Amino acid sequence: MNRLVFRFDVVSPYAYLAFERLPDVLEGLDVEVEYRPVLLGALLQHWGQKAPVDVAPKRDWIYRHTRWLAAQHGLPFEMPQPHPFSSLPLLRLIIACGPNRRVVEAVLRHVWVEGGDPHDPARLAALAATLAPAADPAGDAVKAALRAHTEEAAARGVFGVPTVEFDGEQFWGLDGLPMLADRLRNPTR
Repeated sequence: MNRLVFRFDVVSPYAYLAFERLPDVLEGLDVEVEYRPVLLGALLQHWGQKAPVDVAPKRDWIYRHTRWLAAQHGLPFEMPQPHPFSSLPLLRLIIACGPNRRVVEAVLRHVWVEGGDPHDPARLAALAATLAPAADPAGDAVKAALRAHTEEAAARGVFGVPTVEFDGEQFWGLDGLPMLADRLRNPTR
């Protein structure tokens, strides 16, 4: 069985789209996926990059492009308001629950399918109640885990999200998924 690490930040619409497409891209392959939240802002800072949404024309493109991509893939998509937003509470909730596909799916859909304010207290409380975290999302251990995931990602050369790692190689973005599938199907290339 091949082991993949899917690194993501819920603030990225591309992370949502890649997460939703991943099962189709990996269909028929013997893989196990570990979901590892990272803080995109810290990765960008590590590499000395501006956030894409901080560049007005790029932000406009991202919003238009991700709406189009979602429609092309038949995925529900509703831009959260506001965007960008601090993803820290949601990433910590994921870690506190023990990141697995069900938890990550619930949080990504909370942001990118339901739209609205991802930090609305009533919505956050309902999400947390549904997911029933095993640890305190605001606890030091959870905060340290997110920091460690992000630092490890930077040390491994991750510069953005989503990034899937297989066998020490990084595959970045939604458009990197077919390349990942090819690599898995043709390991000698």
